[in-house]
Amino acid sequence: MSAIRDLGTILHKVRKRLKSGPVSAYFWGFLLRRNFTSGGIVVSVPGWPKPRVINRGGEIHVENCTFYPGVRLEVLDQGRIAIGNGTYLNRNTQVIAQQEVRIGRDCMISWDVIIMDTDQHCINGDPPTARPVIIGDRVWIGCRAMILKGVHIGDGAVIGAGAIVTHNVPPGGVATGPAATLRGLAGKLTKKQATAAIDLY
Repeated sequence: MSAIRDLGTILHKVRKRLKSGPVSAYFWGFLLRRNFTSGGIVVSVPGWPKPRVINRGGEIHVENCTFYPGVRLEVLDQGRIAIGNGTYLNRNTQVIAQQEVRIGRDCMISWDVIIMDTDQHCINGDPPTARPVIIGDRVWIGCRAMILKGVHIGDGAVIGAGAIVTHNVPPGGVATGPAATLRGLAGKLTKKQATAAIDLY
């Protein structure tokens, strides 16, 4: 009897998921998933160009996620990209990892966003530097924002359109402008608590 109930639950989940997008999105997602070290149910929204994965010897771990056309994931030798359950990457978003880029659960990443943990080039003959980028859960990143090396963004933060983020953003923080200045808090943290949270990162 419980096996029938479990099967009914699975069929209900499958029907619900299929209502959220065309079958072709799951087909393209299945093909895309083959490029990952591990992956859940991947949805690749119809359109061109298809999402692109460049793996130069690292790892890419993706849970149940949605990718829009033009998304590019690039991981360098021994680098790591991890994307949490329920997160979507909109059109032309690029994620580049030399060391590690970790994106939490239920994040909404708008179009033309760049997230990278490396300079990708040498300066004065020195090798490119890399520092991990960690993005918490339920983070919203506006269009054309850039998240650069070493940045930690706390849970529930909002990054405004066009922001260039070079410093940590606390949980619930709202960062806007080309310098991504912290303007306020989305949650109930006081300024003192937010400052303490930044120091933890």
